[in-house]
Amino acid sequence: MYGTAWCSDCKRAKQFFGEQRVHYDFVDVDADAEGMAYVEKVNDGKQIIPVILFEDGSTLVEPSNAELAAKLGLQTVAKSRFYDLVVVGSGPAGLTAALYAAREGLDTLVIERGGVGGQAGVTERLDNFPGFPEGVTGAEFADRLRAQAERFGVEILSAQEVTGVRVDGRFKSVTTGDGETYSAGAVLLALGSTYRRLGVPGEEDFIGAGVHFCATCDGAFYRDKDVLVVGGGNSAGEESVFLTRFAKTVTIVTRDKGLSASKVVQEKVAENPAITVVPNASPSAFTGDSRLRSVTLTDATTGESREVMPDGVFVFIGLSPNTELVRDVVALDEFGFIQTDIGLQTSLPGVFAAGDVRAGSTKQAASAAGEGAAVALSIRRYLEAADMDDDEHVVPVQVGGRERVAQ
Repeated sequence: MYGTAWCSDCKRAKQFFGEQRVHYDFVDVDADAEGMAYVEKVNDGKQIIPVILFEDGSTLVEPSNAELAAKLGLQTVAKSRFYDLVVVGSGPAGLTAALYAAREGLDTLVIERGGVGGQAGVTERLDNFPGFPEGVTGAEFADRLRAQAERFGVEILSAQEVTGVRVDGRFKSVTTGDGETYSAGAVLLALGSTYRRLGVPGEEDFIGAGVHFCATCDGAFYRDKDVLVVGGGNSAGEESVFLTRFAKTVTIVTRDKGLSASKVVQEKVAENPAITVVPNASPSAFTGDSRLRSVTLTDATTGESREVMPDGVFVFIGLSPNTELVRDVVALDEFGFIQTDIGLQTSLPGVFAAGDVRAGSTKQAASAAGEGAAVALSIRRYLEAADMDDDEHVVPVQVGGRERVAQ
């Protein structure tokens, strides 16, 4: 990929390749004269970026995500217009629910706006998922889960945005970004959540290469190393204590005057000699090469900056549920997570939710998979009840000597 650090379309293409777990080399044409010459050659003298050169020798200039998806051969349009179940999201909750439902004989469609596997798929490594004693990379875990779902006949659309969910009587409909509409007997919202990011220069570039958002997932990679934790709440405090199982030192940086965590968590932090708390400061830039090498910390009081060189950074400033799509469709809690009943059904009959997006979930891959299995059984019972209700309204009608039914 030929582009620059400031190009928004380059950042979008980078994100797309990251989500789809496509390896690529990046050439910054601001610092590479040969790269700029190639861009101008492809564009007949114009400087239009990004220019993406593929292994087969073909190029795409300033491509949309749809064009990239087509080039990679991703399925973005479903084979049918009606399914028993449409799952929105393909993390551990969504794919587990899908394979359970398909195994029960339900026609199931999964629609994913990013890469299959969700947050788990782009995690450097999962060391705490049952059944993988040596751990498993996020990419391999996602590929295995996808293969298992497809084995049972689950149809999966990748790089496809869902733009609307609505109910029309018994049936539900899901509209995608390309204008297609798919109807279903039930819909599962496995939308996941997104770790809140700092939004400072360099952060996006080093995610998975020195910048992390899950201590239980990636903490073991920093055995006997020095790590920096960003945040001052319960998550930052608790995860810092956890990280001391591996790291030599843990430095907590908070923009407040001190930790805002509960008293119990603050006491745990204070009692741990491996942890140091730096108040009134926050990262303002991340720099490095193929990995993170340094972090610029800016004092919130004086505005002065200094450079530190941790081996890794863990950001714990909260989670944001991916509920923009259904904000006015189903009931949410005060933090924007989807509220469900004991059967994981939302306030809208026939629409269910599971995984990180659900209020009260534990935000762990193993528990998300468990919720996926549980919600699949709830969905099956819902569809069976709906079929029984339809049967009660069937009236025999004699037509031309043959019996047919009218509803």
